[in-house]
Amino acid sequence: MTVLIDPPMWPAHDRLWSHLVSDQSYDELHAFATTLGIPRRLFDHDHYDIPQERYAEVVAAGATEVSGTMLIRRLIASGLRVRERDRHQS
Repeated sequence: MTVLIDPPMWPAHDRLWSHLVSDQSYDELHAFATTLGIPRRLFDHDHYDIPQERYAEVVAAGATEVSGTMLIRRLIASGLRVRERDRHQS
């Protein structure tokens, strides 16, 4: 299992957020999120948005901490990255 999380540094809704991805499959990502009770509504095309207050919990559950740059590189290399223009078409 390879689920990755970047540091909480993305501001929105008066808090900071991390991105949670899998570099293997969406099934793996959804299963991991489900075990932590992360609501499906936090899934955004190819990642889950994780609020900063849950970061340590997600890491303790097995997510691998990586930089934002590394997270994107691994997601692109996996073929699971949804391009920005494709997000607006769905």
